[in-house]
Amino acid sequence: MGRLKQKGKAGAAKAYITRSSAVKKLQCSLADFRRLCILKGIFPREPRNRKRANKGSSAPTSFYYAKDIAYLAHEPVLKKLREHKTFAKKLSRAIGRGEWSSAKSLEENKPVYRLDHIIKERYPTFIDAVRDIDDALCMIFLFASLPADGKIATSLIENCSRLASEWQLYVMHTHALRKIFLSIKGVYYQAEIMDQTVTWLVPYQFTQNIPADVDVRVMLTFLELYQTLLGFVFFKLYTDAGLVYPPPRDSEKDETGAGVGAFRLQEATSSQHINGLKTKEVEVNGKRVSSKEVRQTIKSISTGESGDGDIDMLDADPTAAEDDEEFVPQPSAANPEEAAALPTLKTLAALPQSGSSKLFAPYTFWLSRETSRPIFEFIVRSFGGRLGWPESSGSGSPFDETDESITHVIIDRPLVKRPNETRAERERRARRKCVQPQWVVDCINAGRILLEEPYMQGKILPPHLSPFGDRADAYDPTVGLQGQEHDMEDEEEEAEEVGAEDGDVGEGEEQQAVKPEQAALKAAAEAEDEAALRAAELEAEAAGVDYGTFEKEARKAQKKSKKATAQEEGEGKGEGEMNKMMMSKRQRKLYERMKHGEKKRATERENLEEKRRAIEKENRRRAKS
Repeated sequence: MGRLKQKGKAGAAKAYITRSSAVKKLQCSLADFRRLCILKGIFPREPRNRKRANKGSSAPTSFYYAKDIAYLAHEPVLKKLREHKTFAKKLSRAIGRGEWSSAKSLEENKPVYRLDHIIKERYPTFIDAVRDIDDALCMIFLFASLPADGKIATSLIENCSRLASEWQLYVMHTHALRKIFLSIKGVYYQAEIMDQTVTWLVPYQFTQNIPADVDVRVMLTFLELYQTLLGFVFFKLYTDAGLVYPPPRDSEKDETGAGVGAFRLQEATSSQHINGLKTKEVEVNGKRVSSKEVRQTIKSISTGESGDGDIDMLDADPTAAEDDEEFVPQPSAANPEEAAALPTLKTLAALPQSGSSKLFAPYTFWLSRETSRPIFEFIVRSFGGRLGWPESSGSGSPFDETDESITHVIIDRPLVKRPNETRAERERRARRKCVQPQWVVDCINAGRILLEEPYMQGKILPPHLSPFGDRADAYDPTVGLQGQEHDMEDEEEEAEEVGAEDGDVGEGEEQQAVKPEQAALKAAAEAEDEAALRAAELEAEAAGVDYGTFEKEARKAQKKSKKATAQEEGEGKGEGEMNKMMMSKRQRKLYERMKHGEKKRATERENLEEKRRAIEKENRRRAKS
């Protein structure tokens, strides 16, 4: 006889646990449980059978893996949260009794937890951390633009602003910015860091308000994790680039609104790098021995065996080791004349960088006061350009408006004539090109310098397309414009041919009388809706075709067209149905969802193209009238 299983002791009932049971098991509040789940990356799970997982009950609840909850039970942060709960009780009791010295002592010894071990657990390698900083950057830039109130502390916003400036400084220094898109929500940036694509959103500089229906506590918990993560990532990035982290900040410039310009990048020297190494001490035979002494002993032993004398490896030239590790091509046994040519780190580093990273290096920009200085300072400096701005936009401009090296003026106001303009100002304005802000972004997305004429001050701008739309069947307004231009050229050529043939007599007139009728019948056969059919009917009436004849011929043509289309669709549909029969149920549903998405995108594209054609047709009609 097999072993009997008790109900609720195996299967889904044992693998899952409800949220209330988890809170009771961990002996913490619901807010602390929610914070722990966010920090550790634990989220609710959906069992296949909710009734079995809930031990026969059908009440709505959230489920978690029982193993995840057991994993949380050993978390050091949970211990600190319990200590903080005890601290809060003692502090309130001391304040209620008026024991101010005890309250002050308790406040000084308040329990504080750290998240360093959680970062190391969730991101085993540095590439994993870089790959996951998209949300962290979006959250940091969001809180940097929020106002300080009772829910958000001023120190928190200052820390977010500092982290945002440090990230922008690194991207500008390494020229890692690749794509930009100006959207309604804000500015989307995309950079390439350690061969990883990082995309983040920066809101515009408007007055932000915190909605009442947003739980700020949850966002602050995420922000707490993201601040620790970005601190680790930025330290590694700055150290690998040979820079001091954190970068020194000039408080005077920061108070005058310098923004990113208040920070100064400083290269790390070898002595600073050596001093930054932490020395650990251990006790051996009653003596304290540091890790530095251990390293020096190992080096002396290795140098003594080689007979080269005492050499301090810390002061040795680091390039010597790199030269020893350089790959030497060896001739192959099959072809001795041809040497092996494999790329190495040195050869890859010696390759020329992409020209788009220094796109604006030959140009100097002046920023008008109505444009956003933080956005375009970051963009222009990331691509090697120089940028100046008026005093009203903040301090720290490297040059003023009268500088002769200015080639472009980024301006976003309508064109207005200046009656009191001097001759020098008129000549200076003639030498410079006044472009709208979209020109800078479109040049970066295109990877080259575009013509300034369509982006000049006061002109209607071309469509600003998202550089992140890599779908092949996506609607492209520029392609529609080109096709429309070709259609206009064809119409003009046809009009010229018709005008030339009007002078001929004889057989040409009979052929000319037949062509409109055939064209009207063809248009009636290809008509897909009532509007197109009505247009074909008007064309036939203008060509002198009788309504009864037109209706009869149009019905025949439409029947033939529908029959041919149905036959083609039937053949393709029959083959598709046969293929679907060979699929599993899961594959069939996935295939149907894919087809539904393709059909939906095709319909959207056709609607946009139809609207574009109607707008262009209306514009041509107005231009002729």
